[in-house]
Amino acid sequence: MATAAHAPSTADRNVHRFGGGVSEGGAGDRELLGGKGANLAEMASIGLPVPPGFTVDTRMCARYYDEGERFPDSLRAEVADGIAHIEGVTGKRFGDATDPLLVSVRSGARVSMPGMMDTVLNLGLNDATVEGLATGSGDARFAWDSYRRFIQMYSDVVLGLDHGAFEEALEIAKEDRGFTLDTELSADDWRALVGEYKALVRRQWGKDFPQDVHEQLWGAMAAVFSSWQSERAKVYRRLNDIPGGWGTAVNVQAMVFGNMGDSSATGVAFTRDPATGTRAYYGEFLINAQGEDVVAGIRTPQYLTRAAREEAGARAASMEEAMPTTFTELARVFDTLETHYRDMQDIEFTVERGVLWMLQTRSGKRTAKAALKIAVEMAEEGLITRNEAVLRVDAQALDQLLHPTLDPEASRDVIAKGLPASPGAASGTIAFDAESAEKRAGAGEAVILVRTETSPEDIHGMHAARGILTARGGMTSHAAVVARGMGRPCVSGAGSLAIDAKARRLRVGGREFGEGDTLTIDGATGEVMAGEVATVQPELAGDFGTLMEWADAGRRLKVRANAETPLDCRTAREFGAEGVGLCRTEHMFFESGRITAVRQMILAEDEAGRRAALDRLLPEQRADFAEIFAIMAGLPVTIRLLDPPLHEFLPHEEAEFAEVAVASGVSVETLRRRAGELHEFNPMLGHRGCRLGVTYPEIYEMQARALFEAACDVAASSGAAPIPEVMVPLVATARELELMKAVIDEAARAVFAEKGRTLDYLVGTMIELPRAALKAGEIAEGAEFFSFGTNDLTQTTLGVSRDDAARFLGAYVEKGIYARDPFVSLDVEGVGELIEIAAERGRATRPSIKLGICGEHGGDPASIAFCEKTGLDYVSASPYRVPIARLAAAQAALRAR
Repeated sequence: MATAAHAPSTADRNVHRFGGGVSEGGAGDRELLGGKGANLAEMASIGLPVPPGFTVDTRMCARYYDEGERFPDSLRAEVADGIAHIEGVTGKRFGDATDPLLVSVRSGARVSMPGMMDTVLNLGLNDATVEGLATGSGDARFAWDSYRRFIQMYSDVVLGLDHGAFEEALEIAKEDRGFTLDTELSADDWRALVGEYKALVRRQWGKDFPQDVHEQLWGAMAAVFSSWQSERAKVYRRLNDIPGGWGTAVNVQAMVFGNMGDSSATGVAFTRDPATGTRAYYGEFLINAQGEDVVAGIRTPQYLTRAAREEAGARAASMEEAMPTTFTELARVFDTLETHYRDMQDIEFTVERGVLWMLQTRSGKRTAKAALKIAVEMAEEGLITRNEAVLRVDAQALDQLLHPTLDPEASRDVIAKGLPASPGAASGTIAFDAESAEKRAGAGEAVILVRTETSPEDIHGMHAARGILTARGGMTSHAAVVARGMGRPCVSGAGSLAIDAKARRLRVGGREFGEGDTLTIDGATGEVMAGEVATVQPELAGDFGTLMEWADAGRRLKVRANAETPLDCRTAREFGAEGVGLCRTEHMFFESGRITAVRQMILAEDEAGRRAALDRLLPEQRADFAEIFAIMAGLPVTIRLLDPPLHEFLPHEEAEFAEVAVASGVSVETLRRRAGELHEFNPMLGHRGCRLGVTYPEIYEMQARALFEAACDVAASSGAAPIPEVMVPLVATARELELMKAVIDEAARAVFAEKGRTLDYLVGTMIELPRAALKAGEIAEGAEFFSFGTNDLTQTTLGVSRDDAARFLGAYVEKGIYARDPFVSLDVEGVGELIEIAAERGRATRPSIKLGICGEHGGDPASIAFCEKTGLDYVSASPYRVPIARLAAAQAALRAR
């Protein structure tokens, strides 16, 4: 293969040529040329058969919008030079009536956005050049088919006319002639349809279809740039975190034709199976067709290889059988590209009268399962290193492997869409409250808990349910956070749902569902479906373990889990957690066997009454902690003392008031009065966290005693001493921590004296208030660790309620106020700076202080990269996100080297 001169892209030009021995760019120029343009230049530079063309770079896209969606005059000469380059290589002339040059005009952002932007093919055809194409090709049918395709595509993409009207005219033409396939239409049929298409343009546009080929070209280039800001492109960018400022390039390239008879073809291929990762050529092709035919579904594509055809039981010959010589050449190109790019490639190709042309290559999109297999096998083949394999797998995509997913072959009846709050898929019958969910699940029924929004009191129902669906709440709402911690699928904020919990009815889109009706939710997409949809269970194959082992070898940050139940802790350990970074003790208080004692403690009029109720709770708390310490023996366990305001533990419904009154031995009136006394207008900033400990120190005293007794018991029975880290929540001042630390240390001394043994333990605080971050130097005098509670730190820094933010944060992200939802990915510029300040000031006071993060951000790869950069010691994530955190931590460390 001859290779092209690989000239660097010139900084003062916006047009960059490729093909015909020229390559003004390469794979490293993605930011400037977009992925498609960079790879076309790269393929040309290594001697692969690429039709000549040029790329108008992404800088011009930005300028196009800056100048009111107009091209500067300076670009015209550059584009003319680009067209001259293509003419020189092909020997054809643009607009020539006897031997016309035809071009394609395609988009090409720096990352692949398949189907999101516009393409125009066969540009350069008009009433004169179509005759020249017919004569030159010797195939009038091909020429007129190409012209009608061009009019249809240009009218849709550039002129914005009704695409359906053209499709309808085509269907009528086939029906009138008694045909079902496009391929049955003759040259005269296509000529007649071109006349109808032109008449359609005149009626809809008010002008004749453009005959000037240069007008066609500039119109198509403008349409491609404009498609960067199309609604579908903006939605895709938002969903995939692609900045709007990147822009797209435009690629203008000589057309090659796969529809010039039976020696011509077009196809799409992957060098490995993108679904499974198997090392086998994978793809489809069509004989006598253009590229859009393969994906349009008008004709059934054929398989590339004989093996794939036989496995599918298909009759139509594979490319390997129908075009053996060209297939052999294509297979060589596959191997060349995979070796050159050192990654699985997604390729578009055309065969024109037996000659193979490469139209595109890019790193192929793949499932998480395939990504693992490809990365591990390429490392074992020596194509990439182990560290590169670790970097190749999208950490976020591991979610696909850790939860059941919907069977892609199953039909689905989508009734609503919310936020994909916790991955996985589940089907079950509707339960409108936690009690019925728990009861029915206990009887073996699969249940979906459906609530307007969840509260901590719903924890038992959430645990019992297969999945959770809420009408309100965002990605970090209570439902979302708890569901992710439990590994339960969750769709939150499905605002189109009208839930009447009293009547036990759910209404959406004119349909109504009752308790016992079956729903399916997909926590990966946010879709809610009527009825049951089959799911596929995850398979954690050997490649997963191999890659995680390589990741752990390159990782600096420790990874812990947010876990408060034995099941959570066991799951976390199975996924490789190195301790517990957050054990929320309040969830333990909501269990049915102890909520009464909690309420009695709250209702008590004096300290003696509170202590009597707390004495009944102590054995329960001790047992909880003992189970967790036993599972996490030898590992650190951070236990957060009681955090939520007390009113959350009191009843809300009428029936509950009566039930609690009887159990507590007080009147309903007394209960209502106490609930009224505890009511707060803004409980998130109210009497909670360490403020409870300051006013009722006996609560924290009981919890500290329970955890130290449990730790001593586990150490005695197992010989592996746990490492308790006692965390005081919502500290704003050094004095608050000083008071609470005294209570904790006194409980430890008393228990150690009673048990006749001592244990190492730490006392620290959760940094979740801006003042705590700013005064971290003072707080570190008493704190042996800081755990950044980024859920609340984000709320208190931004002044935004995470449970209400879903209403407007989407607009904020779309308008560029925030790059991403700050409750999903850390606001590095604001919240991040507070973390950096706290880390710096805390270490200045106490160099050995341990620093971690335990908010939902602990499982977000971008936030983990910030933690690595800031030098934190660990991140803590929900159990099912521990593998994601392990991989993301390794990737952050490797990129920092």
